[in-house]
Amino acid sequence: MKQLTAKEVETLLNEGKTLNIIDVREVDEVAAGKIPGAVNIPLGLIEFRMHELEKAKEYVMVCRSGGRSGRASQFLESQGLKVINMIGGMLAWEGNVE
Repeated sequence: MKQLTAKEVETLLNEGKTLNIIDVREVDEVAAGKIPGAVNIPLGLIEFRMHELEKAKEYVMVCRSGGRSGRASQFLESQGLKVINMIGGMLAWEGNVE
């Protein structure tokens, strides 16, 4: 499974790269702040909402610390999707939030 640190993701965004970020935290966690542009799909719903994701795109998975996003990444990868887990999660995120 591919991985990026929170700092690497922030750098890519600051360079103007378009990243497809999926935040797998619960709705109340995301309400406290998420990476700008991230789409919230709670881990428990990923199986039921994966039809919203395109196999042609690569997705950066994010959670609080990197554990749930790791599980989501493994599952989506097993379904043929291209994913990158952001290790450290939002605890390591120093960039802007919305």
